Amino acid sequence: MSSKYRIGMLWVEGPLSYVEQLCIQSFLDAGHEVTLYHYGPVERVPEGVHLEHGGAILPRDNFIQHNRTQSLALFSDVFRYHLLAKSERTIWADTDAYCMKPFETPTGHFFGWESENHINGGVLGLPPDSPALANLLEMTRDEYMIPPWYSEMARAKLEAKRDAGTPVHVGDLPWGVWGPHAVTHHLHRTGEHEHAFPRDVLYPVPFEKRRRMVKAHHRAAAEGFLTERTVSIHLYGRRIRDFLASRPDGLPEEGGLVDALLKKHRIDPSAAPIPAAVDAQAAE
Repeated sequence: MSSKYRIGMLWVEGPLSYVEQLCIQSFLDAGHEVTLYHYGPVERVPEGVHLEHGGAILPRDNFIQHNRTQSLALFSDVFRYHLLAKSERTIWADTDAYCMKPFETPTGHFFGWESENHINGGVLGLPPDSPALANLLEMTRDEYMIPPWYSEMARAKLEAKRDAGTPVHVGDLPWGVWGPHAVTHHLHRTGEHEHAFPRDVLYPVPFEKRRRMVKAHHRAAAEGFLTERTVSIHLYGRRIRDFLASRPDGLPEEGGLVDALLKKHRIDPSAAPIPAAVDAQAAE
């Protein structure tokens, strides 16, 4: 059995596009065992992936969605915390995280800064006995929680609505409330933020520069963000899929970074096109 950490991912249901195939295949090619959790039929799964029903980790009683976008990111946040709490030697990875090098950690902590303010949970490793993980699990049990990191004024407004009998559901709060914002807050509370990698390790290409990964004339600029320490590239799935879908035939530009990675891992993008309503299935 491989001594490498197992990679856990979630795709609720539906066909994978070439973006997800690329990311999953990159972990397989790096020697990782990959388990893809799902709740309905999933198609176009790369050979070698272990499929497992998500109910083994978290029952499908009620998917929590972000009300404005209908994204399942909130449910995905909760799922990854339960997965890490129930698993040994497992690192969570969103299906838009591309693996450059094997994921290794002597402590079980594996996460990094995405910006000056936030540690992202798109790639997340926490030991099962992590105090921050326990706090995240406790916090997400309350769908009407008031984020303790909000300003005093913002908390007061939410408390007033709660006291009036009209509490605000987490699905109506700003994006990332159970994700990067919560992860950053609780890791700082416990001091575990000291394990966070610099930005170039897991999130080298800034969100606002993501399209450079698709365009050929920006390939050098995109690769310029990578360093010897880089082990993963975050592709910003929903946004990059929207951009790719808008291109001719939904394909990346020939000679761009994404095109080069697809060729490296022998992924045929025309065989796994990006569906028009991908966000109903994605949970990143």
